[in-house]
Amino acid sequence: MTRETKTITVVQCAKLDMELPALDRPPFPGPLGKRVFENVSKLAYSQWQTQATLLINHYGLNMADPRAQEFLFEQMEAFLFGEGPGANVASAPVAGGKGGPARK
Repeated sequence: MTRETKTITVVQCAKLDMELPALDRPPFPGPLGKRVFENVSKLAYSQWQTQATLLINHYGLNMADPRAQEFLFEQMEAFLFGEGPGANVASAPVAGGKGGPARK
């Protein structure tokens, strides 16, 4: 039987404030994807995915709508890093009941 050594990449997680296993790759392209990759653990990102599903279902977001995507990215920043417009609450009403948050 051959013994195998595996290395685990860890990150100081911004959300959970602990050193935990890192994501394998950036979750999406761009500066925010890079920031998440460098500062968020697999566990915290998994928690975000659960929260994102709740937000999409609660607000009936259409992810093809750029406004819905923007809203979700704002909520993600608030959830993972505790900053941004949605840092306190995810309470954007939905325009017409479907499609995304209401315009300001």
